[in-house]
Amino acid sequence: MPGEIFVVTAPSGTGKTTLLKGLMAADPRLRFSISYTTRPPRPGEVSGRDYFFVSPEEFARLRETGALAEWVEQFGYGYGTSKEWILQALDSGQDLVFDLDTRGARALKESFPQGTFIFILPPNFPELKRRLQGRGDLGPEELARRLEQGRAELQEIPWYDYLVVNNDLHLALEQLRAIVTAARCRAARVWPGLEPLFTSG
Repeated sequence: MPGEIFVVTAPSGTGKTTLLKGLMAADPRLRFSISYTTRPPRPGEVSGRDYFFVSPEEFARLRETGALAEWVEQFGYGYGTSKEWILQALDSGQDLVFDLDTRGARALKESFPQGTFIFILPPNFPELKRRLQGRGDLGPEELARRLEQGRAELQEIPWYDYLVVNNDLHLALEQLRAIVTAARCRAARVWPGLEPLFTSG
């Protein structure tokens, strides 16, 4: 049975990283997608495990030939995911988790509309601002930029499949796990493998 695609988007400060770590730890069938990037490896990062590290020229070639299912430019570096790599992972039965902003998620939906798209929110906007301020590492300009970006991302919520509000971490994680379980039980996914058992003999 082919694997599933799960795409998770959240404004900065929502707690997405913590939730995804919990989700991945609880479900060994899930695997993080591996993206191409033009940025240099950080200490401890391994090509093929954390990212596929490529030159800007190679990244441009992949982008221009349509080899990338989604890509973005962030902080002067390119990030993108190979269509071929995704297809190979799905064909091998792996369930892939993508951590993408709204632009990347929308691009991926065009190539893989069968994916499950999940948006994570804080309880309200003042709480989002409080969480960002509580990090203590954002200057006023960067804080304002992230809040503005968060407001823009909220406009994309209607086309997502599921919405999880991270007010209680445990509950939010349980909801994420329930979404994954529900996606794996879709009739369109399960019935083709079961149908012969009910139509033969």
